[in-house]
Amino acid sequence: MPDLDADDADIAELDQDEALIADLAEEAEPAPGSVAMGRAAIARALKHAPNGPGVYRMIGADGAVLYVGKAKSIKRRIVAYTRPTGLTARIMRMVAATMEMEFVSTGTETEALLLEANFIKQLRPRFNVLLRDDKSFPYILITKDHVSPQITKHRGARNRPGDYYGPFASVWAVNRTINALQKAFLVRSCSDSFYEARTRPCLLFQIKRCAGPCTGEVNHTDYAEYVSEARDFLSGRSKAVKEQLAREMEIASHELEFERAAALRDRLAALSAVQGTQGINPRSVEEADVFAIHQEGGATCVQVFFFRTGQNWGNHALYPRADRTLEIGEVLESFLAQFYEDKPCPRLVLISHDIAERELLEEALSTRAGHRVEVAAPKRGEKRELVEHALQNAREALGRKLAESASQARLLEELARAFALKAPPRRIEVYDNSHIMGSNAVGGMIVAGPEGFAKSQYRKFNIRSTELTPGDDYGMMREVLTRRFSRLLKENPRAGASPVTDGETSTAQLSAEGQASGEEQALVIAPSPQPGEGEEASAASSAWPDLLLIDGGPGQLKAARETLAGLGVTDVPMVGVAKGPDRDAGRETFYADGREPFRLEPRDPVLYFVQRLRDEAHRFAIGSHRARRKKDITQAGLQEIPGIGPTRKRALLHHFGTLKAIERASLADLEGVPGVNAAMARAVYDFFHAKAT
Repeated sequence: MPDLDADDADIAELDQDEALIADLAEEAEPAPGSVAMGRAAIARALKHAPNGPGVYRMIGADGAVLYVGKAKSIKRRIVAYTRPTGLTARIMRMVAATMEMEFVSTGTETEALLLEANFIKQLRPRFNVLLRDDKSFPYILITKDHVSPQITKHRGARNRPGDYYGPFASVWAVNRTINALQKAFLVRSCSDSFYEARTRPCLLFQIKRCAGPCTGEVNHTDYAEYVSEARDFLSGRSKAVKEQLAREMEIASHELEFERAAALRDRLAALSAVQGTQGINPRSVEEADVFAIHQEGGATCVQVFFFRTGQNWGNHALYPRADRTLEIGEVLESFLAQFYEDKPCPRLVLISHDIAERELLEEALSTRAGHRVEVAAPKRGEKRELVEHALQNAREALGRKLAESASQARLLEELARAFALKAPPRRIEVYDNSHIMGSNAVGGMIVAGPEGFAKSQYRKFNIRSTELTPGDDYGMMREVLTRRFSRLLKENPRAGASPVTDGETSTAQLSAEGQASGEEQALVIAPSPQPGEGEEASAASSAWPDLLLIDGGPGQLKAARETLAGLGVTDVPMVGVAKGPDRDAGRETFYADGREPFRLEPRDPVLYFVQRLRDEAHRFAIGSHRARRKKDITQAGLQEIPGIGPTRKRALLHHFGTLKAIERASLADLEGVPGVNAAMARAVYDFFHAKAT
């Protein structure tokens, strides 16, 4: 957001501004949605605005927060929004959509910056820079709540006692590091329940990736030393650990303990593998996060590299939502404040472009982290090399993203032609059901659009109706669509006109007229997102779908059509996708209103695209069903399986250790459990391996 704080000259003219505000408040009621309406609403709110630092929220007619901003003086900041000149088209759109404002005072500007980042992440205002794909990064955890500590990957809240190391850029990077650390330090990775149930060493002990503390293969003192070495290595003392292992290997060799020397050699090799596969490893930077930002074609990519203990712990590309008129430094500044809102911050943050409020950001990050944080845009040396490397990755990642978007746009155009749609769909919803003989029935909805799958928009529907016949796919589809579109009608009623077209026209008029003259513009600004202000994916920019794909033939399509008609929804195109003979992919039959059933050519890209959509819906529905079934099994216990009572449940758990191990066991392994005969083993096996539909 451009800095709208009043300078000394502005403050000297504050009386004139307030006179203008009084005039605005006394004007006749302007047209709804016009710039004049927004200015009048801001003028009314200004009477109650505090003079000190804080955060302000601009709110639209529907109650949604449009923009969150911070200021050293809230009153001086928002007075600039009421002036007739000097505002960009983007800010004028924002002003026009504003119906009221809310304020939160803070003690300092630093507190305001932290609160602003928190509000933006929670409320996701349309006109702010938004951090998309902001997943929780994984960590390595070495626990402290067990006599034999465990090494494991961890996401989310860090509630379990232990030492956390990270963040890592991906689960793959965590798994690779844990595998190497297991070879080097022989620390267990199994769960506590599995550990307690062991009566003999597991396979990891046999392949020399665990010391076997569960069955006493190593005493607790020696195992604690292994764990301590692992902690030292992850804490940055890798050189000392390697030197110690090398000395022990030499001593064992001189004492002719060749087996022990070979084991130490293997552990050293594993440590070298950890450091050798990290890619670019800095020589003089122990701990830092490196951010590089690149903009092209109206899109933005921020590439982040994590360096800890002198090692590269991976990189990740993120694509924040930002208006294309914003300066690159403004986007990066807002991005960083949001990025560290729920993540630990290192002592050094390197950035590719300098930012206006760098000192304020340093103070805010230091306050949140509890230690001094330096934010720097290096110009030379190794630190600049790290930034340049990240910048190159950002350029390449954004290039791939734009190429994928162009390819996706062509596919959607071809899809519109194949299904006789009026325009390429921006939001496609695909529905599928999954159950086993009607039990744990789940309906799944996936969403796709110009930027691919919009996974944050996916929804699952646990089938609630008690009147459905088990396995009634038509009834399940009716329930899912009724719940989905009833809520949609309530929360997002259909507008009469196309908001995108209106919004684009108004923007053009504002750009041409609003800045060229100082006159008030009585233009109606559409509430739809403008280019560059879309949601996580373009498919999510509108809650209403442009196309429904139903996994099924004419029966499912008829049920879906009747359900929507009963709700008064008759203008959403629907297509049924029926599997080919013998469920043969490539021979699907399509059913649509007003057309005879048809097929697409076997090599048609649109056919592959629809197959991907259908398969993704199938994957999501089955995954949701399995999660629900697993939860039921966990809550009800193995007694849910016919013929399995408390005694055999104990026998199975004692033999395998965990429910997951029983689920993965082969039929032969189940038959080998004492007290479980062949028929009961078959019942257990079939229960866990029943095929969901």
